[in-house]
Amino acid sequence: MTHLRNIAIIAHVDHGKTTLIDQMLRQSGTFRANQQVAERAMDSNDLERERGITILAKCTSVTWNGTKINIIDTPGHADFGGEVERVLSMVDGVVLLVDAAEGPMPQTKFVLMKALALGLRPIVLINKVDRSDARVDEVHNEVFDLFAALDASEEQLDFPTLYASGRNGWAVADLKEPHENLDALFELILRHVPPPEADESAPFSMLATILEADNFLGRVLTGKVYSGKIRVNSNVKVLRLDGNAVEQGRLTKLLTFRGLERVTVEEAVAGDIIAIAGLEEATVADTIASPELAAPVKANPIDPPTMAVTIGVNDSPLAGTEGSKVTSRMIRDRLMREAEGNVAIRVSESESKDSFEVGGRGELQLGVLIETMRREGFELSVSRPRVLFQKDEEGNRLEPIEEAQIDVDEEHSGIVVEKLSLRKGDLVEMRPSGGGKVRLTFHIPSRGLIGYQGEFLTDTRGTGILSRIFHGYMPYKGDIPGRRNGVLISNSGGVAVAYALWNLEERGFLFIPHGVKVYEGMIIGQHSRDNDLEVNPLKAKQLTNIRTTSKDEAIRLTPPKELTLEQAIAYIDEDELVEVTPKSIRLRKKLLDPNARKRAGRAAESA
Repeated sequence: MTHLRNIAIIAHVDHGKTTLIDQMLRQSGTFRANQQVAERAMDSNDLERERGITILAKCTSVTWNGTKINIIDTPGHADFGGEVERVLSMVDGVVLLVDAAEGPMPQTKFVLMKALALGLRPIVLINKVDRSDARVDEVHNEVFDLFAALDASEEQLDFPTLYASGRNGWAVADLKEPHENLDALFELILRHVPPPEADESAPFSMLATILEADNFLGRVLTGKVYSGKIRVNSNVKVLRLDGNAVEQGRLTKLLTFRGLERVTVEEAVAGDIIAIAGLEEATVADTIASPELAAPVKANPIDPPTMAVTIGVNDSPLAGTEGSKVTSRMIRDRLMREAEGNVAIRVSESESKDSFEVGGRGELQLGVLIETMRREGFELSVSRPRVLFQKDEEGNRLEPIEEAQIDVDEEHSGIVVEKLSLRKGDLVEMRPSGGGKVRLTFHIPSRGLIGYQGEFLTDTRGTGILSRIFHGYMPYKGDIPGRRNGVLISNSGGVAVAYALWNLEERGFLFIPHGVKVYEGMIIGQHSRDNDLEVNPLKAKQLTNIRTTSKDEAIRLTPPKELTLEQAIAYIDEDELVEVTPKSIRLRKKLLDPNARKRAGRAAESA
């Protein structure tokens, strides 16, 4: 096993992990000289490419001077933090990537804390040192302070540091050295990261860490072989964390990683990271082992979801006109398939059987799932996200709290503190971070951050950076004021007319342009006051027989504020839904009939 190394690359979102791995693959000769490879090759699905974030942990490998290096690219966003924790149990070393301008961020702290607790000795790579606003020495000191604050051992505090530009493909131990290639990084990995400790003579055991569904192979589990050897068609059993055996089966396929491809092998040995197929029940955190093994490999249990939305059938008057998958059976099958491959998501059926409660780690994770389904041709109705409460021993209600770290210009810090205080946030730390910026740290209820991102960008003129990480469960902090404005609701169905919308602009701002289809009960804009208002967007101008050449007759509409999927889900109230189709995102009331809404409102008041 001396010719094998297992490492993970960990960092905050957008600090350059995936781009660095691109260069490692290129410089190790994994790609042919003339091979066309997409930028950020590890971000394999469309959403990852568009958003520039890694959503799923992925495995690859490079060979350097005869040593195989298995590399795991981990998500940097807090909503996918569950992936990171489990991935670290597979590796023997980590490369901690830190942006030379932004320095350590909440996710850096989260993943580093997990790595240190496992006894790993990180390599620190300060990336993007060629940025104009890079502050290399300060960031190096901040990283050391973070290690110390997280109770790193003497050995862990003595970490090696490299300076790099992942995009340009170079890393050096001293910035005065020539900037040529990543050789310094490869050599440091071989020197600093120990080979995996493994007993090849013991019975076979493997811990499943990543689960995915493959159309040809079925359930594919990726994990590290902790002991022994395994061959294709061997009999194995599956053990849960509590030691209970849940399945016996045969391994139909053994796969290992070479570059971006999974290649079939006949045998795998202890220390390697492999993927297996052939099991029906096995999932993440389970041990796959030889029949004679009695105890499971120790693993982290999966984090419980903290937030949920209700996803149901689209029952609006325009249902079925834009999507091909509209029935509750299709939606159920797709959500169950997602829950099988994505362990951080929980799906349960509602009493009505045509809607499903989907729990996850945050708005982004749930938004990514809904956007993926939308692109597959589904039509859905989606409720406002709500947090999942817990109870303590005395029966008191506990709610999920997040640690929010915010970097803003000093002039905007006042409004941010004021807004987050209204949302029950406690300011934990406030300190200057250089360049006229302030770093604020809050402990705030998860429900207080629902819908805040857009408001935050407006308040900070788009210059603020908000990062969040799950902190823990704490006693319920009381009611948080919701949306203050009412909405403009269409009172009839048809096609919106420019003249009618022009007359409605004084009532508030609009979400729709002219010429789109509307229906009774659909939300077409935000009212300037706090009550809902029913309006007619179909009212055309009365024609007369008098000719006119007046330019005043021309209608100029203010461009509408068209909401993205995440903005729409965060905007709606409890009595509203987002209608999601492959072509449109519409807001609507749950009850489309105005009389039904009034009856429901009276019933709620009397209750």
